[in-house]
Amino acid sequence: MPTEKTLPLVIVDAANVVGSVPDGWWRDRRGAAERLRDSLVPYAKDGLATAPGPVELVLVVEGAARGTGPVPGVRVETAPGSGDDLIAGLVATEAARSPGRLCLVVTADRGLRQRVEAHGARCVGPRAVRPAPPAGLN
Repeated sequence: MPTEKTLPLVIVDAANVVGSVPDGWWRDRRGAAERLRDSLVPYAKDGLATAPGPVELVLVVEGAARGTGPVPGVRVETAPGSGDDLIAGLVATEAARSPGRLCLVVTADRGLRQRVEAHGARCVGPRAVRPAPPAGLN
């Protein structure tokens, strides 16, 4: 049976993923992060196309989304400053602790992608966990 350290690690950049769909998230950033967190729960069991489930799923929040709590299947890490810095640090720590473990970061941020890929992580865009809304709704 896989342990947490052998499951693929999926880290979601909440600010980037939430901001990828203009659905009014800026009016309630914490509420938007909580809705994203709740929508991630099935991925913990089922995985993503590039990281079969089950996976260890971590949502990184920052700024006004601080205070978002965890739910079963989704761990929440709160960045004291930059979410990108926390994500890069999580990836670097995991690469050192568990070499060869699949680490997937969900973000469209090019700078963050470069930082985490330098530690061996793979990256996918926000649509991996947040499909586009039907035409006419975005």
